[in-house]
Amino acid sequence: MPANDVPSIRVLRVDDHARDAAGFTYVYPVVSRRAGGVSVGINLNPNNACNWRCVYCQVPDLTRGGPPPIALDQLEAELDAMLHDIVHGDFMTRSVPEGARRLNDVAFSGNGEPTMSPEFPQAVERVRHLLQRYDLLGRIKVVLITNGSQLYRARVQQALAALKTLNGEVWFKLDRAPQDGFSEVNQVQLNREAVARHLAAAAQGCPTWLQTCMFMREGRLPDEAEIQAYLDFVAAQLADGVKLEGVLLYGLARPSMQVEAPLLAAAPREWMQSVADRIAALGLAVRLSI
Repeated sequence: MPANDVPSIRVLRVDDHARDAAGFTYVYPVVSRRAGGVSVGINLNPNNACNWRCVYCQVPDLTRGGPPPIALDQLEAELDAMLHDIVHGDFMTRSVPEGARRLNDVAFSGNGEPTMSPEFPQAVERVRHLLQRYDLLGRIKVVLITNGSQLYRARVQQALAALKTLNGEVWFKLDRAPQDGFSEVNQVQLNREAVARHLAAAAQGCPTWLQTCMFMREGRLPDEAEIQAYLDFVAAQLADGVKLEGVLLYGLARPSMQVEAPLLAAAPREWMQSVADRIAALGLAVRLSI
């Protein structure tokens, strides 16, 4: 694929993170509320498979499972073409609204848990190679958006160590305080001790933000007990010496594609701000996206 061979891309919107925006298999650009600009996504789960099934997930036809084998040469060629169009082409003026025309990061996100891919460490190295080529190394971030479930694996910890050298960040999903048992939000069995251990491993390996989605379900907001449990869990991690950069607190901006979608709605702005204020009172930075 020639480096400047990028299909025509419609104007991007914060409420549309379509993975096929560029016509590629693995690479897609988005305008991200949390990133505050353009994020170039890397989708290591093009089969729409994930080991979790969050009720607010915007992935259509989501299935349980892991990713297929990744064609690393194709991934690199797609990212090369995308970065060439951003750095040397007219991508920003052609496809990005004014006010968002800055490249913030390359993000491992996509349609499932990226760390499930055996090729994840190699993909990180391909990203390094291209950031060096385009003189972006250290000038933009490389972000891993993860549910943290695979942080115990040696290959994932190896990749985190590499990510740290790339001006990397981890965005670790923590929607509610983890309790032993089934999570209604993430539709998976959780173990509180394991979540705490994985979070500590993430923060030790790379600068780490919590990412937390709050929303209404069946017309009801999370109750006080849920919010206090979340705050207590975060405070306990800080007390244990886990270094966190802060919390990315966000609401529903795009519709869920899961069966629970009719039950979900965005939380009021004032309520979201009140939760942000309570998190900030723990001594953490909070970036609120509504």
